[in-house]
Amino acid sequence: MMMGIENILDKARALESRIARALSRAAEDASGREPREPLEIVHAIVEAVERQVQPGSRGARLFPFNRVAVSVAAPSREARAGFEALFSAAPSLPDRILDRLRAAGCDVSDLRIEVAFAGRAARHWEHPQFHVGFDRVARVEAGPPPADAAPARIEITVVRGAAERRSYAFALSRIDLGRGVEVRDHRQQLLRTNHVAFVEGDGINQTISRRHAHITVDPSSGEHRLHDDRSAQGTGILRGGRTVPVPPGARGVRLASGDEIVLGDARVRVRITAGCT
Repeated sequence: MMMGIENILDKARALESRIARALSRAAEDASGREPREPLEIVHAIVEAVERQVQPGSRGARLFPFNRVAVSVAAPSREARAGFEALFSAAPSLPDRILDRLRAAGCDVSDLRIEVAFAGRAARHWEHPQFHVGFDRVARVEAGPPPADAAPARIEITVVRGAAERRSYAFALSRIDLGRGVEVRDHRQQLLRTNHVAFVEGDGINQTISRRHAHITVDPSSGEHRLHDDRSAQGTGILRGGRTVPVPPGARGVRLASGDEIVLGDARVRVRITAGCT
C-alpha cells in the first residue's frame, strides 16, 4: 500500500514539474523576452551548476554529482561555431564550472563535464536555449599506484613583484596565477580564484593580468606545464639565460625545476620535487 502511494506521489511531482516548465516557457513567449546572449548563457549554466551545491557534514560543502551534461541549442552552423569558440576560450566553460565549485569548497576531482549541441530545444529543457543535466555514475577504478609513486610537489617563490605570500607549495593538478585573489566579471560573478595572487598596486604588479597564467600537471607523464591565459603582457619561462615564450594555447610549455616564470614584468621561481614515499 505504501509503495503505491509513493508511486502516485512520484508521478504527481513529475507532472507538476512538466506543467511548471510549460508555464515558464509560455510566460517567456508571452512576455516577448529577447533570447539571452551567448555570454549570458555561459553565466546561467555556471549558476545552474552552483545551485546544486549542498551542505555536507561539519560545515563542509559538496557537489553530489560526478557528471554534468550541458546541452545548448544552436540552430545553425554559425551559431554552433560561435558557442564552441566562446566555450573553449580561456577560461573555458568547464574551467568556469570547476572554479565556481572549488570556490564553494567542493571536491571536483572526479567531475566530468560534457557539452553537446542540438538544433532545437528538447521538450524537457527548462530553458529554451540550454539545459544542464546532472548524474552520478560509477567509475571503473584503476589499480593502485606503485608503492613508490607519489604526486610531484611544486614550490613557487616570488622573486620580482609583490604577492600575498613570498613562497607557495602545491601538489595540485592546476595552479592559477594572476593579480588579485578573486577574479570577478562585470556582474560580480566569481570567475576564478588565483592560488598565487599578486597584490593590487602600481609598477610591476600592474603588468600582471588578473587571469594571467596557470600551471597544470600532465596525468600521463607527471610533467608540470605552463599555460598563458591570453594575458595582456605575455608569459614566458626564463631558462639558462634565455626566455622561452609561452603562447596562448591548450598544450602549454613544460616546466623544469629551477625555471623562472615571467608574468609581465614580474617573475617567480619554481622548484619541482617528487612526493614523499
